Amino acid sequence: MKIAAFLLAGGRGERLYPLTRDRAKPAVPFGGIYRIIDFTLSNCIHSGIRRIFVVTQYRSYSLEKHIQLGWSFLSEKLNEFVRVVSAQQRIDEQWYLGTADAIYQNLYILQQIRPELTLILSGDHIYKMDYQDLLSFHQERAAHLTVATVPQPREMSRHYGVMEVDPEQRVLSFQEKPDSPRGLPGDPERVLASMGIYVFDTRLMVRRLVEDAKSDTHHDFGRDIIPRMVEMGDRVFAYIFQNPSTGEARYWRDVGTLDAYWEAHMDLLGEKPAFDLYDPQWPILTHDPPAPPAKILSPTRSPQEGIQISNCILSDGCLIRAEKLSCSVLSPYVQVLEGAQIEDSILLDRVVVEAGTRLRRVIVDKGAVIPSGWEIGFDKEKDRRHFTVTSGGLVVIPRDWRID
Repeated sequence: MKIAAFLLAGGRGERLYPLTRDRAKPAVPFGGIYRIIDFTLSNCIHSGIRRIFVVTQYRSYSLEKHIQLGWSFLSEKLNEFVRVVSAQQRIDEQWYLGTADAIYQNLYILQQIRPELTLILSGDHIYKMDYQDLLSFHQERAAHLTVATVPQPREMSRHYGVMEVDPEQRVLSFQEKPDSPRGLPGDPERVLASMGIYVFDTRLMVRRLVEDAKSDTHHDFGRDIIPRMVEMGDRVFAYIFQNPSTGEARYWRDVGTLDAYWEAHMDLLGEKPAFDLYDPQWPILTHDPPAPPAKILSPTRSPQEGIQISNCILSDGCLIRAEKLSCSVLSPYVQVLEGAQIEDSILLDRVVVEAGTRLRRVIVDKGAVIPSGWEIGFDKEKDRRHFTVTSGGLVVIPRDWRID
């Protein structure tokens, strides 16, 4: 079976601002040494899918550089690749108008390689999935389209495409971000939410995309293509991403907001994390630049007491001389100096936290320098004078921020 994968990575990520001020959402760092897109790309490799087109548009330089450095190990001689497809205005003078239009404007690629199935993926989710299970489900049901889904709390329905299915998991209705959808049978407080992962019969997908391009729509899979296919009686099925032995939903997080981004980081911590980066059966691949090991030094003021460190991820190149680190993720080359205290925080590459500073529930973007003695995350009104403060109370410090 000939399969092509398209990974949509052109989103602006406005709800992740200021982390997306200078980069596309899939290029935002995650988990110390990774980028968000690495999780979907790793899923492809472990699933045996090695012909991947990454469709970019918005502020793509950082993303394209990361793919070039970290994902060039596939062999073109064996017809394996991760290929960046930038917005080209091939059809007309419009940039991509929606997720469906992004594929429509690149139909020439499908004409060249003629895959039987097309796998559409999103570059901004954290999860581990063997796509071969999804593809097998699709083929067994002779489906025209299969949507990967996961049960979610009903109050979260406004963030997802939500569907109702029959006992055979054929989709009966699809609503994009409804306010009050019907709950699952026997579980009214949960709904079946789209993961933004689709398997299409390529020929029918092309037909539906051409029809949509001629219509006045949002040119979006969730808003237009999928509901239209359900209405027309196409064979649309829902693949439920769950543990087959327990029926429990598997881990999947949409990190499209700052609060969700922080929560997903907290899921990495602890002895038995909700999402395990240390799984040897499913390693997450990435660009791994050379860096020395992390170094932890005794504080000079009270060396006999040492440093209190608990439930943290420390990346290579970190230099730690803090008083306390707890429940935090530190990216490469972070420096935390004498007497600093950091709790429940995310520090991206080359952040410097100077002596005596206290951070609590803070996200610090690359290269920022937090001055000595500052306290951030303790007084929200004071924090708002300088930084972004989310509805969940997180403080976000932008890239390269410092006081001169």
